[in-house]
Amino acid sequence: MRTADEVVRGVTATPGTVDASPAPHVAVVGAGLAGLAAALELKHHGCRVTLIERSRLLGGKATSFPLGEVEMDSGQHAILGCYSSFLEFVDELGMRDGLRLQERFDVQMLSDRGRGRLRATRLPAPLHLALPFLRCRALAPRARLQVPRGLLAARRHHDDEDRQTFATWLRRHGQGEAALRGFWEPFIIPALNAPFDQVSAAAGLMVVRTALLGDRRAARIGYATVPLARFAERAAQRCDHLLLRTPVTGLRVEAGRLRGVSAGALEIEADAAVLAVPPDRLLRFAGSEALRVSGLDRFATQPIVDVHLWYDGDLGDLDFAAVIGSPVQWIFVKGPGYICCSLSSAQDLVLQSEERLVVLADTELRARLHELDGAKLIHGVAIRDPEATFVPAPGLHRPGPATAVGNAVLAGCWTDTGWPATMEGAVRSGRTAARTLIASGVGRHA
Repeated sequence: MRTADEVVRGVTATPGTVDASPAPHVAVVGAGLAGLAAALELKHHGCRVTLIERSRLLGGKATSFPLGEVEMDSGQHAILGCYSSFLEFVDELGMRDGLRLQERFDVQMLSDRGRGRLRATRLPAPLHLALPFLRCRALAPRARLQVPRGLLAARRHHDDEDRQTFATWLRRHGQGEAALRGFWEPFIIPALNAPFDQVSAAAGLMVVRTALLGDRRAARIGYATVPLARFAERAAQRCDHLLLRTPVTGLRVEAGRLRGVSAGALEIEADAAVLAVPPDRLLRFAGSEALRVSGLDRFATQPIVDVHLWYDGDLGDLDFAAVIGSPVQWIFVKGPGYICCSLSSAQDLVLQSEERLVVLADTELRARLHELDGAKLIHGVAIRDPEATFVPAPGLHRPGPATAVGNAVLAGCWTDTGWPATMEGAVRSGRTAARTLIASGVGRHA
């Protein structure tokens, strides 16, 4: 495979046509996890893959970049034990040692009531979590009863879940303010990245049923111990060509079939394409007429803010923790004295100055972490993603991979994976898109 810099220099200096080879040639537009997962699946079926990415970085929302002497992830992505497709993707790359995943669900909870701990028992679900709630001192006594009752109610399915909000469902099932603050907000808002009155009950209950009520190992929490870009780089090495800094500007469709993609002066011929880009970008370069994908303009987004703090003190054996009653839902200890604070659904915070965000995060942590008593804040950095994820709103139509152009398919965590905007949803979408192409006749082993 030619290196990224070699390909980009060639594109810049000599715009022209990328020749097809005897193997089916598939253009994968977008080098996020969805595009990378699609590319690996296509390679398994004998396709030649050209990966096209508009930025200089690989990984999309799950990437990393240098900031001073530190390589920082674009966001603090948590991994759950139920992320089966993502974990298979990592295993395929031979990078499982770049993840840390709990043996069982075990979370420290920080609140103004003190520090508590939720640790799953060895009982079958949902008792493995219901009983620990009863004795978690970080929760108010009323919440200790309401949350298990809500988890049990979530086992029952209703036909109107996609039409009502999750906030409505929670009220109907007796989840009061203490239960919302103590459990539902820190555990479910980060998964959906939106307020409960903006997301469907179906989306919230999918998270509950899959992670908390499924197999008792499903809720285990993990995270990457290497920069996220390493996973993307390893996957991109499997492709035949890689084009960075190459924004796709159009599709060439003739007689109902895709013949290639345009990237400025560069025309890339292809036997098929995977369009692994967000809905707004797809609208800009593809429109909706040829693909006949409706509703692309109905996707709303929500921001995420991560605040990175460096202290001169020792944080002991703290690894990560949920934060109760705070705009900081989770903290992750990334190194000696180094904490990443994750603030999901950050619509009211994303436009604030870095100085104010650092002060906010530092204040929230000092109110709950005795390890910071007497510690000096050395440095703080705020990373904002104004359009981090789509909002799974009630009634939102999420298209599948197929389009009206039989050899052009869609991928991305916003497509109809059944999952919210997570790394798991992205990988699932890429695999499904690739398999849809293979089933249509693209690939040697179709």
